[in-house]
Order: sequence, then structure tokens, then C-alpha cells
Amino acid sequence: MARVPVMKTHKLYLGGAFPRSESGRTYEVTDHAGTFLANVAQASRKDARDAAVAARKAAGPWAARTAYNRGQILYRVAEMMEGRRDQLAADVRSAEGGTAAAAHAQVDAAIDRTIWYAGWTDKLTQVLGNANPVAGPYFNLSTPEPTGIVAAAAPQDSSLLGLISVTAPVLAAGSVAVVVASQARPTPAITMAEILHTSDVPGGVVNLLTGHTAELMPVLAAHMDINAVDLAGVAPDARADLEILAAGSTKRVVGREDVPWGEPQTTVRLRAATEIKTVWHPMGT
Repeated sequence: MARVPVMKTHKLYLGGAFPRSESGRTYEVTDHAGTFLANVAQASRKDARDAAVAARKAAGPWAARTAYNRGQILYRVAEMMEGRRDQLAADVRSAEGGTAAAAHAQVDAAIDRTIWYAGWTDKLTQVLGNANPVAGPYFNLSTPEPTGIVAAAAPQDSSLLGLISVTAPVLAAGSVAVVVASQARPTPAITMAEILHTSDVPGGVVNLLTGHTAELMPVLAAHMDINAVDLAGVAPDARADLEILAAGSTKRVVGREDVPWGEPQTTVRLRAATEIKTVWHPMGT
């Protein structure tokens, strides 16, 4: 007897839960050949604002954890990705096309990148901070602190490796993330939401929205409670307008230029997810 196909309708990932869009909207996602894959929640402006609220609640407790603990949790994410390696590869291949070997290579690179950032959590202070030479009887010390909430548009073309590349450094730096998944290729991000949910990552530390990037990013760029925006997945001709919106609340803006995600990662996004605090202390007292 032939089985009835199960047609999935994927939800958002907000505050550690999987709600539908408050608007009730969905949109159809197809594979690289145009074949229907699934219905996906189309987040609304209110969903974006709800994601910011959930992220703000999680920001303090996440920043207060030890760097070592954040590294352990990121490493656990990598472990869970390894366990679902074949599913992630199938998602990437259906979204982007190409060979099975290429899809597995992208998954492997994403896992390796997660581990790379996990290793950075307890080294940031030594590398980005320092004792400053000053003229006077003072100690002058600079240390990196989490910047808070980073809203990121995940790359449109690199559905998994690009997503990890904008999300993992935020978590490693002690900040929290609101991420808009690739609009046309969201299925790897949806699987990643399930992985994050079962990987010791506290609710609200990562919030994944699916929907139209052009609708959601202006809301996040203008939101007064978001501290930085990453424009990696925004069309080049739309970036200037988002920078103007971000300037209204003096947000840091990164991701102004297209990045080849397959190349080795750098500390650029780690630095962007931190703020440098400098303290003075008199000597000998």
C-alpha cells in the first residue's frame, strides 16, 4: 500500500521554542531544480521584534557564563552536527545542487569551523585585550566584552557554511544572535535549529527566522535593542539603506562586502561581536 507523503511545514526558532509565524504566513521552498521541498514559516515584522526580545532575555545569562563553558557548548553543537552529518549534507545538496561529495565537504567545513570558534572562547581576552603603556602611575587594561545582540542576514548562496560563519563567532564572543536564514535555501538552517535546540544552547541565544530578508532586516537594523548587524546575506544595493537605519541607534555594522565562505575563517567577526572596555587603576594602592 502506497504511503501518503508527509508534507512538512517548518516553523521559526525563537526563544528556544518552535512557534509558527504570528502572521500565519508560509512560503514554498524548492530544491535547486525547482521541485517542491517544504512549506516554511514566513516571519513577520512582529516575529522579528519578538526575536529581539527573546535574545535580550538570553544575552545577560549567556555573557555571564565562563568562556570555557561557552566553548564546551559550541563543541557540543559540533558533535551534534557530526551525528546528523548525512541529513545536513542532503539538505545542502537539495538546496544548492552539486555532488554528494561537495555537500559532505561543506558540512565537514561547517563542523570544523564550529570547533575552531569553540576553541577561541577562552583565548579572546588574551588576544584582543592587553595592558596599555601609559605615562603615569596607573595600570591601564583593555578587555573585550560581549557586544550584546547581533542581528545577521545569513548568506543567500552558502546555506550551511555561511550560516555557521555568521552565527558561531557571535556565540563564541559571548553575544547572542538573531539570524535571518537564506531566503531561498533555508532547509539547512531549519535542521540547524533542531541541532541547536538539543545541544545545550540556552533558549534565546540563537533565534532563527525564515522569510523574506528584505522585509525582516530593516526591522532588525532599526530596532533600538539590537547592538550590531551583519549584512552578509543582504543584496549589495540594499546595504546602504540598512546602514542608515543602523546608524540611528549607533549599531556596529559588519558584512558590507561579499566573503568567499570556503576560505579559512578569520577573527574579523569575533572582534565585531565584542566591545573593548578599558579600565585605569592606580599603582601601589
